[in-house]
Amino acid sequence: MRSYIKFPVISTQNKQYNPLAYFKKPIGLYMHFSQKGLSASQLEHFYRSLLLPRMIEEKMLLLLRQGRISKWFSGIGQEAIAVGASLAMEKEEWIFPMHRNLGVFTTRGLPLSRLLMQWQGAREGYSRGRERSFHFGDREHYICGMISHLGPQLAVADGIGLAYKLKEEKKVTLVFTGEGGTSEGDFHEALNIAAVWDLPVIFLIENNGYALSTPVNEQYRCKDLVDKAKGYGIESVQVDGNNILEVYDTIKGVRDYCLEQQKPYLVECMTFRMRGHEEASGTKYIPEELFELWEKKDPLKTFEHWLLKEQILSTIEIEAAKTECKKYIETEVAKGFNTPPVVPVTAHETRDVYADLTEVQSDKEILVITDTSNIHPSLFNLREKRFIDSIAEAIYQSMIFHDNLIIMGQDIAEYGGAFKITEGLVNKFGKERIRNTPICESAVIGAGLGLSMEGIKSIIEMQFADFVTMGFNQIVNNLAKIHYRWGQNADVVIRMPTGGGMGAGPFHSQSNEAWFMHTPGLKVVYPSTAADAKGLLVAAVNDPNPVLYFEHKALYRSISGQVPEEIYEVPIGKARIVEEGSDISIITYGAGVHWALDYAAQYLDLSIDILDLRSLLPLDYDAIYASVQRTGKVLVLHEDTLTAGAGAEISAWISEHCFRMLDAPVMRCASLDTPVPFNTELEKNFMAKSRLHESVQKLLNY
Repeated sequence: MRSYIKFPVISTQNKQYNPLAYFKKPIGLYMHFSQKGLSASQLEHFYRSLLLPRMIEEKMLLLLRQGRISKWFSGIGQEAIAVGASLAMEKEEWIFPMHRNLGVFTTRGLPLSRLLMQWQGAREGYSRGRERSFHFGDREHYICGMISHLGPQLAVADGIGLAYKLKEEKKVTLVFTGEGGTSEGDFHEALNIAAVWDLPVIFLIENNGYALSTPVNEQYRCKDLVDKAKGYGIESVQVDGNNILEVYDTIKGVRDYCLEQQKPYLVECMTFRMRGHEEASGTKYIPEELFELWEKKDPLKTFEHWLLKEQILSTIEIEAAKTECKKYIETEVAKGFNTPPVVPVTAHETRDVYADLTEVQSDKEILVITDTSNIHPSLFNLREKRFIDSIAEAIYQSMIFHDNLIIMGQDIAEYGGAFKITEGLVNKFGKERIRNTPICESAVIGAGLGLSMEGIKSIIEMQFADFVTMGFNQIVNNLAKIHYRWGQNADVVIRMPTGGGMGAGPFHSQSNEAWFMHTPGLKVVYPSTAADAKGLLVAAVNDPNPVLYFEHKALYRSISGQVPEEIYEVPIGKARIVEEGSDISIITYGAGVHWALDYAAQYLDLSIDILDLRSLLPLDYDAIYASVQRTGKVLVLHEDTLTAGAGAEISAWISEHCFRMLDAPVMRCASLDTPVPFNTELEKNFMAKSRLHESVQKLLNY
């Protein structure tokens, strides 16, 4: 007879749900293994690959009880998924595992000694002590580990799949998630964009019934998670995740499908977690009878039993394999603990936040113009251009300069973008490089990171800077931190049409640059002139780090200037002296530069020193210092709201480093601490510009 696990039927909204119905599977010796042409030596390799992570886990649990390691996420009971899937993939295809997928790392050949160093936070680990557990990547083995937020890696896998497609490489990428992760918006966005773009990505769900302690009936209401694939128009299959041969055979076949059809696929592997979410959380929330029943579906024991029964391996060979594993583990553990204490070197820590520009030098030369206020016409072919046209030209010339650059955003292809900046580019470069996206900011930004991992640059257009909130996690936790964590750069530029003055209300007028100034690993630029708009965008594209490029909408068609026709860079992190003065300094950026210039033109009796920061991260502290030195009185002006805006950081730095030069307190002129109102009179009152005269007079009269 076959044994089945029985659960009570739960009635919800007059519908019948059996939340753990997938546990109604044959157990014990009824698990069916199909050899399907695999040789005895292959099957032995499969067994050893399955045995190693199990024995490592058992050793880790012992070390945890001894207090020699601090934390452990156990995958006992789920090893067949990680091992079987990894065996089915080619070694140079990216895999995105999670913290219960030790079998991915061991099957790909990462040595246990260095993994132990990683888990212990040793300098010799993969992330140099900056991350724990499996939150790291390793380019040599084509593994990209997770971040704690679970969902974002799905979109990064999309980017890898897109890179394979663009480069016409016969490769597929594999990304893991848990059943709990399918509740995140990133799951929807990643599957949707993979489907729309026909990307060769395998989405693998490890369904173990619980997200920490939350059972599946509190996670979703569909019968099976594979049913979700239908909504995206992609194929799916559910398999027994405890059967290594079934997992291997399925992923192998799915991989072939993704290659041939150039489409994504969703695989749901049913399994169970024999330990807690992590050891400290325990398992009291799981019915005891489940453990007894699922012990009989143990992926290692059932496979071992079948190998013996079919006389593929003998008891002596099984024991020999275990002895070899034990010897390897003991040797590697001894190496892993033989590391010196971490001695922090601050210079090394700050250095590794950003990828070095010299690491990605192009064989093509490019002009650098630091002072765009004095571009000599004898050196360049100058033309009068509007702010918006300079941005468009920077994109066009960068697309020619970098044949590995693509543009992504909503309505940017035939329509030309909300502000028509990309109009006509699709006719020149085609839809492969000028890519319309679904409305899924998070997935697109994550895909940009995946592209970078395969050496492809991207510019991503936010339709409005306000909408970047939908991709905030990808920016501040994935793009910004990845180089510091394991040395992978994020070669992504995010264009941010920003600012008010157009009567567009609170969701199309925000100045949100200060949100990102607080995040190490990002660069933030904000031009105010046509020449700087072009040069800074070119520099942002050339930079291997993630750059947020803010472009004020009100300047698009109202500001123009002399701009070189040649492609050139304006260095990121260098401010521009707009005017030198001796009475007061106005330190500003973006639209604030033009407010300051207009004010200076009205009050010619004042000698105003105007400094255009151009870059907000990093800031040009030398230029700020010099401006303070020239006047002794400083007003920091910006359109963003007052509290915790860019002016707060700048004024604090001046007070700390330039105190002896000051003849008055550093003052700030900023917009009201309210959302941006729609009514134009209310908006004028909101804007910092309406208080500029009052602020200047207060500073002068101090």
